[in-house]
Amino acid sequence: MKHFLPFFITAFFIHSFSMADKSNVVFFIADDVSQEDFGCYGHPVIQTPNVDALAKKGMRFENAYLTTSSCSPSRCSIITGRYPHNTGAPELHVRLPQEQVRFPELLREAGYYTVLSGKNHMFGNKDRSFDRITGGGGPGKEKDWVEHVRERPKDKPFFFWFASTDAHRAWSITEEAPRYDPKEVIIPPYMVDTPITREDLTGYYHEVSRFDYYVGLVTDELKKQGVLDNTMIVVAADNGRPFPRCKSRMYDSGIKTPWVVHFPEVIKSTSVTRSLVSVIDLSATCLELAGVKSPACVQGRSFLPILKKPETTIREVVFAEHNWHVYKNHERMVRFGDYLYIKNNYPNQPNLCYESDDHYPAGEELWKAHAVGKTQPNQQQVFANPCPPEELFQVKDDPHQLSNLIEDKKHAKALKQARGLLAKWTEQTGDSIPANPTPNRHDPPRIEKGKILPPGKAKTRNPHAEMPGASENAAKVNHPGPLKI
Repeated sequence: MKHFLPFFITAFFIHSFSMADKSNVVFFIADDVSQEDFGCYGHPVIQTPNVDALAKKGMRFENAYLTTSSCSPSRCSIITGRYPHNTGAPELHVRLPQEQVRFPELLREAGYYTVLSGKNHMFGNKDRSFDRITGGGGPGKEKDWVEHVRERPKDKPFFFWFASTDAHRAWSITEEAPRYDPKEVIIPPYMVDTPITREDLTGYYHEVSRFDYYVGLVTDELKKQGVLDNTMIVVAADNGRPFPRCKSRMYDSGIKTPWVVHFPEVIKSTSVTRSLVSVIDLSATCLELAGVKSPACVQGRSFLPILKKPETTIREVVFAEHNWHVYKNHERMVRFGDYLYIKNNYPNQPNLCYESDDHYPAGEELWKAHAVGKTQPNQQQVFANPCPPEELFQVKDDPHQLSNLIEDKKHAKALKQARGLLAKWTEQTGDSIPANPTPNRHDPPRIEKGKILPPGKAKTRNPHAEMPGASENAAKVNHPGPLKI
Protein backbone atom coordinates (compact mmCIF):
# COMPACT_ATOMS: atom_id res chain seq x y z
CA MET A 1 0.00 0.00 0.00
CA LYS A 2 2.95 2.31 0.73
CA HIS A 3 4.07 2.02 -2.91
CA PHE A 4 0.57 2.02 -4.43
CA LEU A 5 -0.67 5.26 -2.85
CA PRO A 6 2.02 7.59 -4.32
CA PHE A 7 1.49 5.93 -7.72
CA PHE A 8 -2.27 6.45 -7.49
CA ILE A 9 -1.87 10.10 -6.51
CA THR A 10 0.64 10.70 -9.30
CA ALA A 11 -1.61 9.02 -11.88
CA PHE A 12 -4.60 11.07 -10.67
CA PHE A 13 -2.76 14.37 -11.06
CA ILE A 14 -1.37 13.42 -14.47
CA HIS A 15 -4.89 12.52 -15.64
CA SER A 16 -6.38 15.72 -14.18
CA PHE A 17 -3.72 17.86 -15.82
CA SER A 18 -4.06 16.18 -19.22
CA MET A 19 -7.87 16.53 -19.13
CA ALA A 20 -7.79 20.20 -18.11
CA ASP A 21 -5.23 20.84 -20.84
CA LYS A 22 -7.55 19.64 -23.62
CA SER A 23 -9.21 22.21 -25.88
CA ASN A 24 -12.71 23.38 -25.00
CA VAL A 25 -15.59 24.09 -27.39
CA VAL A 26 -18.45 26.60 -27.25
CA PHE A 27 -21.01 26.25 -30.02
CA PHE A 28 -23.41 29.18 -30.38
CA ILE A 29 -26.41 28.49 -32.61
CA ALA A 30 -28.87 31.25 -33.48
CA ASP A 31 -32.45 30.49 -34.51
CA ASP A 32 -33.54 31.51 -38.02
CA VAL A 33 -30.66 33.82 -39.00
CA SER A 34 -29.13 34.12 -42.49
CA GLN A 35 -25.39 34.38 -42.98
CA GLU A 36 -25.46 37.87 -44.46
CA ASP A 37 -27.11 39.37 -41.36
CA PHE A 38 -23.96 39.92 -39.33
CA GLY A 39 -21.68 42.93 -39.58
CA CYS A 40 -18.63 40.77 -40.31
CA TYR A 41 -20.48 39.38 -43.35
CA GLY A 42 -21.16 42.86 -44.64
CA HIS A 43 -24.55 43.86 -43.27
CA PRO A 44 -24.49 47.66 -43.09
CA VAL A 45 -27.18 48.09 -40.42
CA ILE A 46 -27.44 45.15 -37.99
CA GLN A 47 -25.07 45.66 -35.07
CA THR A 48 -23.17 42.51 -34.09
CA PRO A 49 -19.97 43.84 -32.48
CA ASN A 50 -19.21 40.70 -30.46
CA VAL A 51 -19.43 38.22 -33.32
CA ASP A 52 -17.55 40.72 -35.47
CA ALA A 53 -14.77 40.84 -32.85
CA LEU A 54 -14.51 37.04 -32.88
CA ALA A 55 -14.24 37.12 -36.67
CA LYS A 56 -11.63 39.89 -36.53
CA LYS A 57 -9.38 37.73 -34.36
CA GLY A 58 -10.41 34.40 -35.85
CA MET A 59 -11.69 32.97 -39.13
CA ARG A 60 -14.80 33.78 -41.11
CA PHE A 61 -16.11 31.06 -43.41
CA GLU A 62 -17.68 32.44 -46.56
CA ASN A 63 -19.06 29.11 -47.79
CA ALA A 64 -20.48 27.25 -44.81
CA TYR A 65 -23.67 25.35 -45.60
CA LEU A 66 -26.43 23.74 -43.60
CA THR A 67 -27.76 20.32 -44.55
CA THR A 68 -31.33 21.59 -44.32
CA SER A 69 -33.01 24.93 -43.68
CA SER A 70 -35.49 23.66 -41.11
CA CYS A 71 -35.19 23.90 -37.31
CA SER A 72 -35.23 20.44 -35.71
CA PRO A 73 -33.80 18.40 -38.62
CA SER A 74 -30.95 20.90 -38.92
CA ARG A 75 -30.04 20.53 -35.23
CA CYS A 76 -30.35 16.74 -35.38
CA SER A 77 -28.04 16.74 -38.38
CA ILE A 78 -25.41 18.89 -36.65
CA ILE A 79 -25.36 16.90 -33.40
CA THR A 80 -24.99 13.56 -35.20
CA GLY A 81 -22.74 14.72 -38.04
CA ARG A 82 -25.17 13.09 -40.47
CA TYR A 83 -27.44 14.20 -43.31
CA PRO A 84 -31.08 14.63 -42.24
CA HIS A 85 -32.37 11.54 -44.06
CA ASN A 86 -29.60 9.55 -42.33
CA THR A 87 -30.57 10.70 -38.83
CA GLY A 88 -34.06 9.19 -38.80
CA ALA A 89 -35.39 12.70 -38.03
CA PRO A 90 -35.44 14.49 -41.40
CA GLU A 91 -38.74 16.34 -40.94
CA LEU A 92 -39.81 19.15 -38.64
CA HIS A 93 -40.84 18.11 -35.08
CA VAL A 94 -39.39 14.60 -35.26
CA ARG A 95 -37.28 13.53 -32.27
CA LEU A 96 -33.81 12.18 -32.83
CA PRO A 97 -33.92 8.38 -32.44
CA GLN A 98 -32.11 6.99 -29.39
CA GLU A 99 -29.89 4.76 -31.50
CA GLN A 100 -28.31 7.72 -33.29
CA VAL A 101 -24.91 8.67 -31.85
CA ARG A 102 -24.59 12.32 -30.78
CA PHE A 103 -21.01 13.59 -30.87
CA PRO A 104 -21.27 15.36 -27.45
CA GLU A 105 -21.90 11.96 -25.86
CA LEU A 106 -18.50 10.84 -27.17
CA LEU A 107 -16.92 13.98 -25.73
CA ARG A 108 -18.61 13.28 -22.42
CA GLU A 109 -17.32 9.71 -22.42
CA ALA A 110 -13.85 11.15 -23.05
CA GLY A 111 -14.06 13.24 -19.88
CA TYR A 112 -15.66 16.46 -21.12
CA TYR A 113 -18.26 18.37 -19.13
CA THR A 114 -21.15 18.93 -21.54
CA VAL A 115 -24.10 21.34 -21.37
CA LEU A 116 -27.00 22.19 -23.66
CA SER A 117 -28.72 25.46 -22.77
CA GLY A 118 -31.56 27.12 -24.64
CA LYS A 119 -33.52 25.72 -27.55
CA ASN A 120 -33.30 21.95 -27.77
CA HIS A 121 -35.72 20.69 -30.46
CA MET A 122 -33.89 17.34 -30.74
CA PHE A 123 -34.84 15.25 -27.69
CA GLY A 124 -36.17 15.58 -24.15
CA ASN A 125 -34.78 17.50 -21.18
CA LYS A 126 -32.48 14.57 -20.36
CA ASP A 127 -30.08 12.93 -22.79
CA ARG A 128 -26.92 10.87 -22.48
CA SER A 129 -25.02 13.55 -24.43
CA PHE A 130 -25.14 16.21 -21.73
CA ASP A 131 -24.40 16.53 -18.04
CA ARG A 132 -26.96 19.32 -17.92
CA ILE A 133 -29.79 20.46 -20.20
CA THR A 134 -31.54 23.72 -19.28
CA GLY A 135 -34.06 26.02 -20.91
CA GLY A 136 -31.72 28.99 -20.94
CA GLY A 137 -34.16 31.57 -19.57
CA GLY A 138 -35.16 34.99 -20.86
CA PRO A 139 -36.91 35.87 -24.12
CA GLY A 140 -34.03 34.48 -26.22
CA LYS A 141 -33.23 31.52 -23.90
CA GLU A 142 -29.71 32.90 -23.27
CA LYS A 143 -29.96 34.12 -19.68
CA ASP A 144 -28.13 31.25 -17.94
CA TRP A 145 -25.26 30.87 -20.41
CA VAL A 146 -22.71 32.80 -18.34
CA GLU A 147 -23.84 30.97 -15.22
CA HIS A 148 -23.03 27.64 -16.88
CA VAL A 149 -19.53 28.85 -17.72
CA ARG A 150 -18.97 30.07 -14.16
CA GLU A 151 -20.28 26.91 -12.50
CA ARG A 152 -18.48 24.36 -14.68
CA PRO A 153 -16.09 21.92 -13.00
CA LYS A 154 -12.63 23.46 -13.37
CA ASP A 155 -10.80 20.13 -13.68
CA LYS A 156 -12.51 19.09 -16.92
CA PRO A 157 -12.52 20.35 -20.51
CA PHE A 158 -15.97 21.52 -21.56
CA PHE A 159 -18.38 21.53 -24.47
CA PHE A 160 -21.23 24.03 -24.38
CA TRP A 161 -24.10 23.97 -26.90
CA PHE A 162 -25.67 27.41 -26.43
CA ALA A 163 -28.86 27.60 -28.48
CA SER A 164 -30.76 30.87 -28.68
CA THR A 165 -34.34 31.35 -29.84
CA ASP A 166 -33.27 34.69 -31.33
CA ALA A 167 -34.32 35.45 -34.03
CA HIS A 168 -37.35 33.16 -34.17
CA ARG A 169 -40.77 34.74 -34.41
CA ALA A 170 -42.62 36.32 -32.61
CA TRP A 171 -40.38 39.30 -31.79
CA SER A 172 -39.72 40.50 -28.26
CA ILE A 173 -37.99 43.83 -27.70
CA THR A 174 -35.71 44.15 -24.66
CA GLU A 175 -32.93 46.41 -23.38
CA GLU A 176 -30.03 44.11 -24.35
CA ALA A 177 -30.02 45.19 -27.99
CA PRO A 178 -30.60 48.33 -30.06
CA ARG A 179 -33.94 49.29 -31.58
CA TYR A 180 -33.83 49.88 -35.30
CA ASP A 181 -35.41 52.57 -37.44
CA PRO A 182 -37.56 51.16 -40.27
CA LYS A 183 -35.96 53.72 -42.58
CA GLU A 184 -32.58 51.98 -42.14
CA VAL A 185 -33.81 48.53 -43.13
CA ILE A 186 -32.36 46.75 -46.18
CA ILE A 187 -35.11 45.09 -48.26
CA PRO A 188 -33.97 41.96 -50.14
CA PRO A 189 -35.00 41.97 -53.81
CA TYR A 190 -37.45 39.08 -53.30
CA MET A 191 -39.59 40.98 -50.76
CA VAL A 192 -41.84 44.00 -51.24
CA ASP A 193 -40.85 47.33 -49.73
CA THR A 194 -43.72 48.51 -47.53
CA PRO A 195 -43.87 50.14 -44.07
CA ILE A 196 -45.14 46.86 -42.59
CA THR A 197 -42.28 44.86 -44.14
CA ARG A 198 -39.78 47.38 -42.81
CA GLU A 199 -41.25 47.30 -39.32
CA ASP A 200 -41.21 43.51 -39.38
CA LEU A 201 -37.52 43.49 -40.26
CA THR A 202 -36.66 45.84 -37.37
CA GLY A 203 -37.84 43.16 -34.91
CA TYR A 204 -35.63 40.62 -36.64
CA TYR A 205 -32.64 42.98 -36.58
CA HIS A 206 -33.16 43.54 -32.84
CA GLU A 207 -33.11 39.83 -32.05
CA VAL A 208 -29.98 39.18 -34.11
CA SER A 209 -28.28 41.90 -32.07
CA ARG A 210 -29.55 40.38 -28.82
CA PHE A 211 -28.04 37.03 -29.74
CA ASP A 212 -24.77 38.86 -30.35
CA TYR A 213 -24.99 40.52 -26.92
CA TYR A 214 -25.05 37.15 -25.14
CA VAL A 215 -22.23 35.82 -27.31
CA GLY A 216 -20.25 38.75 -25.95
CA LEU A 217 -21.10 38.00 -22.32
CA VAL A 218 -19.90 34.40 -22.64
CA THR A 219 -16.74 35.45 -24.45
CA ASP A 220 -15.94 37.96 -21.70
CA GLU A 221 -16.41 35.27 -19.04
CA LEU A 222 -14.12 32.85 -20.87
CA LYS A 223 -11.50 35.58 -21.07
CA LYS A 224 -11.91 36.39 -17.37
CA GLN A 225 -11.33 32.73 -16.52
CA GLY A 226 -8.20 32.58 -18.70
CA VAL A 227 -9.55 29.86 -20.99
CA LEU A 228 -10.47 31.88 -24.08
CA ASP A 229 -7.30 31.04 -26.02
CA ASN A 230 -7.79 27.32 -25.42
CA THR A 231 -11.47 27.36 -26.45
CA MET A 232 -12.79 26.91 -29.97
CA ILE A 233 -15.83 29.16 -30.37
CA VAL A 234 -18.13 28.52 -33.33
CA VAL A 235 -20.99 30.89 -34.20
CA ALA A 236 -23.69 29.49 -36.49
CA ALA A 237 -27.45 29.33 -37.15
CA ASP A 238 -29.88 26.48 -37.76
CA ASN A 239 -31.52 27.93 -40.88
CA GLY A 240 -32.17 31.19 -42.72
CA ARG A 241 -34.20 34.17 -41.54
CA PRO A 242 -37.97 33.65 -41.09
CA PHE A 243 -38.99 35.62 -44.16
CA PRO A 244 -40.21 34.75 -47.67
CA ARG A 245 -37.73 32.76 -49.75
CA CYS A 246 -35.37 32.25 -46.80
CA LYS A 247 -36.23 29.77 -44.04
CA SER A 248 -36.73 26.23 -45.39
CA ARG A 249 -35.35 27.18 -48.84
CA MET A 250 -32.36 25.83 -50.72
CA TYR A 251 -31.14 29.29 -51.78
CA ASP A 252 -28.22 30.88 -49.91
CA SER A 253 -30.67 33.05 -47.94
CA GLY A 254 -31.97 29.86 -46.33
CA ILE A 255 -29.18 27.29 -46.50
CA LYS A 256 -25.97 29.32 -46.02
CA THR A 257 -25.02 29.73 -42.38
CA PRO A 258 -22.75 32.16 -40.57
CA TRP A 259 -19.68 30.21 -39.47
CA VAL A 260 -17.29 32.28 -37.41
CA VAL A 261 -14.53 30.40 -35.60
CA HIS A 262 -12.38 31.94 -32.86
CA PHE A 263 -9.57 29.70 -31.66
CA PRO A 264 -6.29 31.53 -30.89
CA GLU A 265 -4.51 28.28 -30.09
CA VAL A 266 -4.84 27.22 -33.74
CA ILE A 267 -5.81 30.33 -35.77
CA LYS A 268 -2.67 32.45 -35.69
CA SER A 269 -3.90 35.42 -37.74
CA THR A 270 -7.19 36.93 -38.89
CA SER A 271 -8.45 34.90 -41.83
CA VAL A 272 -11.27 34.52 -44.31
CA THR A 273 -11.70 31.21 -46.08
CA ARG A 274 -13.75 30.41 -49.16
CA SER A 275 -13.37 26.66 -48.61
CA LEU A 276 -16.63 24.74 -48.57
CA VAL A 277 -17.72 23.26 -45.24
CA SER A 278 -20.90 21.57 -44.09
CA VAL A 279 -22.35 21.84 -40.59
CA ILE A 280 -21.94 18.07 -40.25
CA ASP A 281 -18.19 18.77 -40.20
CA LEU A 282 -18.48 20.21 -36.67
CA SER A 283 -18.78 16.71 -35.23
CA ALA A 284 -15.55 15.39 -36.73
CA THR A 285 -13.73 18.60 -35.81
CA CYS A 286 -14.71 18.49 -32.13
CA LEU A 287 -13.88 14.80 -31.89
CA GLU A 288 -10.44 15.36 -33.43
CA LEU A 289 -9.80 18.18 -30.97
CA ALA A 290 -10.67 15.86 -28.10
CA GLY A 291 -8.46 13.08 -29.42
CA VAL A 292 -11.49 10.87 -30.05
CA LYS A 293 -11.68 8.82 -33.22
CA SER A 294 -14.78 9.59 -35.28
CA PRO A 295 -17.08 6.56 -35.49
CA ALA A 296 -18.19 5.30 -38.89
CA CYS A 297 -21.61 6.92 -38.44
CA VAL A 298 -20.13 10.45 -38.65
CA GLN A 299 -20.42 11.62 -42.26
CA GLY A 300 -18.67 14.95 -41.63
CA ARG A 301 -14.99 15.81 -42.09
CA SER A 302 -12.80 17.80 -39.71
CA PHE A 303 -12.20 21.43 -40.69
CA LEU A 304 -9.18 21.78 -38.39
CA PRO A 305 -6.85 21.76 -41.44
CA ILE A 306 -8.68 24.87 -42.70
CA LEU A 307 -8.17 26.64 -39.36
CA LYS A 308 -4.45 26.06 -39.73
CA LYS A 309 -4.34 26.96 -43.43
CA PRO A 310 -7.39 28.85 -44.84
CA GLU A 311 -6.89 27.76 -48.44
CA THR A 312 -7.10 24.07 -47.53
CA THR A 313 -9.91 22.07 -49.13
CA ILE A 314 -11.57 19.31 -47.11
CA ARG A 315 -14.48 18.89 -49.51
CA GLU A 316 -15.26 20.16 -53.01
CA VAL A 317 -18.99 19.72 -52.71
CA VAL A 318 -21.77 20.14 -50.15
CA PHE A 319 -25.31 18.78 -50.18
CA ALA A 320 -28.57 19.84 -48.55
CA GLU A 321 -32.18 18.72 -48.46
CA HIS A 322 -35.64 20.20 -47.93
CA ASN A 323 -38.21 17.84 -46.50
CA TRP A 324 -41.59 18.33 -44.85
CA HIS A 325 -41.84 21.63 -42.98
CA VAL A 326 -45.57 22.25 -42.51
CA TYR A 327 -45.99 21.59 -46.24
CA LYS A 328 -44.92 18.52 -48.23
CA ASN A 329 -41.53 19.02 -49.89
CA HIS A 330 -38.66 17.04 -51.33
CA GLU A 331 -35.88 19.24 -52.72
CA ARG A 332 -32.18 18.44 -52.97
CA MET A 333 -29.29 20.88 -53.39
CA VAL A 334 -25.66 20.50 -54.40
CA ARG A 335 -23.10 23.32 -54.26
CA PHE A 336 -19.74 23.00 -56.03
CA GLY A 337 -17.32 25.44 -57.63
CA ASP A 338 -19.34 28.55 -58.43
CA TYR A 339 -22.58 26.63 -58.98
CA LEU A 340 -25.64 25.85 -56.92
CA TYR A 341 -28.07 23.27 -58.28
CA ILE A 342 -31.52 22.45 -56.91
CA LYS A 343 -33.74 19.52 -57.86
CA ASN A 344 -37.39 19.70 -56.83
CA ASN A 345 -38.99 16.25 -56.73
CA TYR A 346 -42.47 17.69 -55.99
CA PRO A 347 -42.69 20.43 -58.63
CA ASN A 348 -46.44 20.21 -59.15
CA GLN A 349 -47.30 22.27 -56.09
CA PRO A 350 -46.31 25.62 -54.55
CA ASN A 351 -43.04 25.56 -52.59
CA LEU A 352 -44.30 27.08 -49.35
CA CYS A 353 -43.30 27.57 -45.73
CA TYR A 354 -45.30 30.05 -43.61
CA GLU A 355 -45.09 33.05 -45.89
CA SER A 356 -48.78 33.94 -45.90
CA ASP A 357 -49.46 33.51 -42.18
CA ASP A 358 -50.59 36.64 -40.32
CA HIS A 359 -47.77 36.05 -37.82
CA TYR A 360 -45.38 36.83 -40.69
CA PRO A 361 -46.23 40.42 -41.70
CA ALA A 362 -43.56 40.65 -44.42
CA GLY A 363 -44.94 37.50 -46.01
CA GLU A 364 -48.48 38.77 -45.73
CA GLU A 365 -47.41 41.97 -47.49
CA LEU A 366 -45.87 39.96 -50.31
CA TRP A 367 -49.04 37.95 -50.78
CA LYS A 368 -51.19 41.09 -50.74
CA ALA A 369 -49.00 42.70 -53.41
CA HIS A 370 -49.13 39.60 -55.57
CA ALA A 371 -52.90 39.34 -55.26
CA VAL A 372 -53.27 42.72 -56.96
CA GLY A 373 -50.51 42.16 -59.52
CA LYS A 374 -47.88 44.42 -57.95
CA THR A 375 -45.00 41.98 -57.48
CA GLN A 376 -41.90 42.04 -59.68
CA PRO A 377 -40.41 38.87 -61.24
CA ASN A 378 -37.84 38.55 -58.44
CA GLN A 379 -40.68 38.46 -55.90
CA GLN A 380 -42.81 35.80 -57.54
CA GLN A 381 -40.90 32.56 -56.85
CA VAL A 382 -42.98 31.63 -53.79
CA PHE A 383 -46.12 31.71 -55.93
CA ALA A 384 -44.81 29.42 -58.68
CA ASN A 385 -47.14 26.49 -59.30
CA PRO A 386 -45.80 24.33 -60.77
CA CYS A 387 -42.24 25.04 -59.58
CA PRO A 388 -39.16 24.50 -61.74
CA PRO A 389 -38.09 20.86 -61.43
CA GLU A 390 -34.47 21.98 -61.72
CA GLU A 391 -32.61 25.22 -61.02
CA LEU A 392 -28.98 26.13 -61.68
CA PHE A 393 -27.28 29.31 -60.51
CA GLN A 394 -23.86 30.91 -60.65
CA VAL A 395 -23.38 32.09 -57.09
CA LYS A 396 -20.74 34.77 -57.58
CA ASP A 397 -22.72 36.71 -60.18
CA ASP A 398 -26.13 35.89 -58.71
CA PRO A 399 -25.85 35.92 -54.89
CA HIS A 400 -29.63 35.81 -54.39
CA GLN A 401 -30.10 33.01 -56.95
CA LEU A 402 -32.65 34.83 -59.07
CA SER A 403 -31.58 33.82 -62.62
CA ASN A 404 -32.15 30.16 -63.42
CA LEU A 405 -29.53 28.97 -65.95
CA ILE A 406 -31.02 25.55 -66.51
CA GLU A 407 -31.77 26.22 -70.20
CA ASP A 408 -28.50 28.07 -70.90
CA LYS A 409 -26.30 25.80 -73.01
CA LYS A 410 -23.16 27.63 -71.81
CA HIS A 411 -23.65 25.89 -68.48
CA ALA A 412 -24.46 22.42 -69.84
CA LYS A 413 -21.25 20.91 -68.45
CA ALA A 414 -21.95 22.23 -64.95
CA LEU A 415 -25.53 20.95 -65.15
CA LYS A 416 -24.31 17.48 -66.09
CA GLN A 417 -21.84 17.56 -63.19
CA ALA A 418 -24.54 18.64 -60.76
CA ARG A 419 -26.95 15.91 -61.84
CA GLY A 420 -24.20 13.30 -61.56
CA LEU A 421 -23.08 14.43 -58.10
CA LEU A 422 -26.63 14.47 -56.77
CA ALA A 423 -27.40 11.04 -58.24
CA LYS A 424 -24.27 9.58 -56.63
CA TRP A 425 -25.06 11.21 -53.25
CA THR A 426 -28.63 9.91 -53.41
CA GLU A 427 -27.45 6.36 -54.02
CA GLN A 428 -24.50 6.36 -51.61
CA THR A 429 -26.35 7.90 -48.65
CA GLY A 430 -29.58 5.98 -49.16
CA ASP A 431 -31.84 8.93 -49.91
CA SER A 432 -35.30 8.25 -51.33
CA ILE A 433 -38.54 9.91 -52.34
CA PRO A 434 -41.33 8.65 -50.04
CA ALA A 435 -44.09 6.66 -51.72
CA ASN A 436 -46.41 7.75 -48.91
CA PRO A 437 -45.12 11.22 -47.95
CA THR A 438 -46.18 13.28 -44.95
CA PRO A 439 -49.15 15.40 -46.10
CA ASN A 440 -49.53 19.13 -45.67
CA ARG A 441 -50.44 20.12 -42.12
CA HIS A 442 -53.19 22.26 -43.58
CA ASP A 443 -54.39 23.40 -46.99
CA PRO A 444 -52.07 26.04 -48.45
CA PRO A 445 -53.23 29.62 -49.00
CA ARG A 446 -54.26 30.69 -52.46
CA ILE A 447 -55.25 33.79 -54.38
CA GLU A 448 -58.68 34.04 -55.98
CA LYS A 449 -60.10 37.13 -57.69
CA GLY A 450 -57.47 39.40 -56.19
CA LYS A 451 -58.00 38.16 -52.64
CA ILE A 452 -55.92 35.91 -50.38
CA LEU A 453 -57.68 32.85 -49.05
CA PRO A 454 -55.76 32.00 -45.86
CA PRO A 455 -54.39 28.55 -44.94
CA GLY A 456 -56.90 26.03 -43.75
CA LYS A 457 -57.09 24.83 -40.16
CA ALA A 458 -54.19 22.62 -39.07
CA LYS A 459 -55.08 18.92 -39.20
CA THR A 460 -52.57 17.81 -36.59
CA ARG A 461 -49.17 18.94 -35.32
CA ASN A 462 -47.25 15.85 -36.40
CA PRO A 463 -48.88 14.11 -39.35
CA HIS A 464 -45.68 12.22 -40.22
CA ALA A 465 -45.85 9.36 -42.67
CA GLU A 466 -42.98 7.77 -44.62
CA MET A 467 -39.69 9.59 -44.12
CA PRO A 468 -37.14 10.32 -46.86
CA GLY A 469 -34.59 7.51 -46.85
CA ALA A 470 -36.82 5.11 -44.90
CA SER A 471 -37.26 2.70 -47.81
CA GLU A 472 -33.45 2.47 -48.11
CA ASN A 473 -32.90 2.08 -44.35
CA ALA A 474 -30.88 5.31 -44.53
CA ALA A 475 -30.72 5.69 -40.75
CA LYS A 476 -28.16 2.86 -40.81
CA VAL A 477 -26.24 4.09 -43.88
CA ASN A 478 -22.89 5.74 -43.07
CA HIS A 479 -21.46 6.60 -46.51
CA PRO A 480 -20.67 10.34 -46.64
CA GLY A 481 -21.43 10.71 -50.32
CA PRO A 482 -19.07 12.47 -52.74
CA LEU A 483 -16.44 14.77 -51.27
CA LYS A 484 -14.81 15.65 -54.59
CA ILE A 485 -16.16 16.70 -57.95
